[in-house]
Amino acid sequence: MPAHNLKNNQTMKPHTLREVWPALAGLSAVFLFEMLDNSILNVALPTIGRELNASVTSLQWITSAYAIVFGGLMLAFGAMADRFGRRRMMLIGLVLLGLASLSTIFVQTAGELIAVRTVMGIAAAMTTPGTIALAFRLFEEDKLRIRAISSITTVGLIGLATGPMVGGFLLSFAPWQTLLLINVPIALLAFFGIRAGIKPEGKDELHPVPIDIIGAILGTFTIVSAIITPTLFVNEGAGSPLPWVATIAAVVFATSFVIRERTAKHPLIDMALVGQPLVSSGLAYKAATGLAIAGLGYMISLQLQLYWGWSPLVASIAMLPQVITLILVGFFVEKFVNRFGIHNAAWFGSLSVLAGIVLFATLGQVTYVFVAITLVLISAGLRVVGVVSGVNVMKGTPKNRTSIGAALVDTTDEITSGISIAITGTLIAAFFVGNFSQGHWTDAQSAQFHNAASLSSWILAVVATALIVWAYFRARKGEKELPTS
Repeated sequence: MPAHNLKNNQTMKPHTLREVWPALAGLSAVFLFEMLDNSILNVALPTIGRELNASVTSLQWITSAYAIVFGGLMLAFGAMADRFGRRRMMLIGLVLLGLASLSTIFVQTAGELIAVRTVMGIAAAMTTPGTIALAFRLFEEDKLRIRAISSITTVGLIGLATGPMVGGFLLSFAPWQTLLLINVPIALLAFFGIRAGIKPEGKDELHPVPIDIIGAILGTFTIVSAIITPTLFVNEGAGSPLPWVATIAAVVFATSFVIRERTAKHPLIDMALVGQPLVSSGLAYKAATGLAIAGLGYMISLQLQLYWGWSPLVASIAMLPQVITLILVGFFVEKFVNRFGIHNAAWFGSLSVLAGIVLFATLGQVTYVFVAITLVLISAGLRVVGVVSGVNVMKGTPKNRTSIGAALVDTTDEITSGISIAITGTLIAAFFVGNFSQGHWTDAQSAQFHNAASLSSWILAVVATALIVWAYFRARKGEKELPTS
């Protein structure tokens, strides 16, 4: 075969999802793990506490250790993937995930389980940025990229929806370790699907400069402190020095990181890249929706169980409109984007999220009907924005730095979610007088919660509005400013 024909065949992109089904199956399995993991494990926490004689603090660290390591290392591993290969990093992470999950069989103490969860967090940080980056790389057309990413995320959301039910069913006849052992076949499916369906990157798709180790360390400390700080505000209260120390540490690390990235010869994150209109708009859209889904989800959960006195089972059923909407809207995202265009779709999706925040702020404490509508509005908007913002960031990112772009999307989501919960948790703690968790509140306490929830919602609405408006104009500016390398 002539050399030029061989080159053309190697660079041809698929025109249907069916042509790359092994790759999509593997990437869907990765996202399934991400969504299924915490939702299925939370069901087993009481059982784990009894069998491992774990304290409340230990149980919190079983989930927190995973989240902190996962969020803190995404940027570093994203940068490494751009240099050494996204496919390679994904496959190594999947092997680590399978081995860590398998080691659950030997766990006998809470400390050992925390160590296992830490390793699983490392594996998640290695695999997560590659999901969007590799899916984007498979296709040239935006409509196929949107369809692929929507399909992948739908699989994960089904896992999120069914996780508690699957976990509860398995716990009725199997040990709790089974819930983490589920990750082993998922990791195997992902490994072989990605290995068979995705080719290794060429040299032109890898970032040739050395990795900024100092920047990676400062970035990790910045994100870890930013994730821990909101939790400390909620758990310790604003009167404790701990959250303020963590806040100062986050500011110091963040400032040092920015200075380092502006002065380093080969920065971990090129600030010019973050300043790309499509990248910055995608991140702003993601931040706005992250604020809404985390903060409102936290408040609604408290309202259903403590304010209205619903049982955990009834409260979990009441959250079904959110899960159902997230799944169903996925089947219409592509048509919606084709009908209105990718930038208008992000704008309309964000306005849906904003409408949900305002509705909850004004009528959310009146009756469940408004809570259900709120869940539908923010979930529908989140579903659209989640896909579109990811595509926008990938379009605005050079092809040899797509993993760091994807890592920025996920890191933005992690940090803004923590900030949102910190805002709501701190205001509720400031307004509420008495034992918050006991339930059976007095009329005065109910009014205090109502005022705190309303004020929190309005603050989130104002911040989200600013981010959405800024993102809209940045996206319009960036439509014709796509990088060529």
